[in-house]
Amino acid sequence: MMVDVRVILSALWGSLMLVFLLGDVLRIFAGDYTAGELAGVPASQSMWVGVAAMMLTPILMMVLSLVVPYPAIRWVCIVAGGAWIVLNLMGLPYPGAYDNFLVGVGVVVCGAIIWYAWTWSVVG
Repeated sequence: MMVDVRVILSALWGSLMLVFLLGDVLRIFAGDYTAGELAGVPASQSMWVGVAAMMLTPILMMVLSLVVPYPAIRWVCIVAGGAWIVLNLMGLPYPGAYDNFLVGVGVVVCGAIIWYAWTWSVVG
């Protein structure tokens, strides 16, 4: 039995979200953060809303991967995966080796998302 590309893409988006959450949890336990700041700057409510919206995208993509018609979702996944690669690489290097490792994992997951979406073809 072959797994539908939609399910694979949804699972990859879920995996990306979990990698992000793991990085956040490790950052807290490692003490590599200052409460109330983003990149060393006191964060405003609008900054936190922006971060929340950005971090919501993998969750949204899990659902969209299952419900948006082909070929539109193919291109949405390619663009969103590429955007996450750029965003992740822009933040390098991080002070913690675990953070840099998880960024690498996230880039690989995004690469898999792009590859599955790019090679996706519907027959019939």
